[in-house]
Amino acid sequence: MERTIFYISDGTGITAETLGHTLLTQFPDTTFQSVTLPFVNTPEKVDRTIRRINDCAEEEGKTPLIFSTLTDPNLRSQLSRCKGKVFDFFATFTTPMEQALEIKSSPVAGRSHGMGNPSNYLNRIDAVHYALQHDDGVSPRDYSQADIIITGVSRTGKTPTCLYLALQFGIQAANYPLTDDDFEKGNLPEPLRLERSKLFGLTVEAERLHQIRRERRPNSLYASMKQVLKELKAAENLFMREGIPFLNITHMSIEEIAASVMQQASLKRRI
Repeated sequence: MERTIFYISDGTGITAETLGHTLLTQFPDTTFQSVTLPFVNTPEKVDRTIRRINDCAEEEGKTPLIFSTLTDPNLRSQLSRCKGKVFDFFATFTTPMEQALEIKSSPVAGRSHGMGNPSNYLNRIDAVHYALQHDDGVSPRDYSQADIIITGVSRTGKTPTCLYLALQFGIQAANYPLTDDDFEKGNLPEPLRLERSKLFGLTVEAERLHQIRRERRPNSLYASMKQVLKELKAAENLFMREGIPFLNITHMSIEEIAASVMQQASLKRRI
């Protein structure tokens, strides 16, 4: 079964997509075609949106599902006249929250993903810059500024984890790749020894790492199962010997990895 989903927002649409996608994962037997319409913030834009939804309903003969985070009550009321089934997140939650808090809300579009607090925004940008500038072992002399240093063998998700920590939490995350040279020495590389308390390891099942490396460099020593097994065993032994917390990320998304790192490393979000 296939259905069309519209994510409607007067801002970026990220919140509508996130909440809607979370709900849709509960229906694994249905295929969803998604349409995101951000910055729908005037009556004219809502009219165009309604026409598009109505055309879709007529062409497909099925009711489109609408996930909306429009903040303006008038625009929400206007959208409700479309031929789709509207799931209005603000209408669902705002009134009960007003009752619980005993105050009226002040609807403003784009607060959650706009500039908002300039300090928070700058923290996010600084964290992203730090992650990029300290990727793959670059500039270890600046590790004293890191909130966390992610380490592990090549292709275990260190870079995307660091970038996600920066974007979503404002965490300054560096990452350092462990290589055969590091394992032969038998000790932590010097830059890591100096910041031992900030280290967090990532590992993965051998079959998965073998697959990832084979796609990147087929028919190479780097991608061979023998090399993969050797590196993973050495890295995990190092983590255990040095008391470094680590996580097996084989069946985890980047979001799950980052949330686990935040929890296990007792990091506090900066944004």
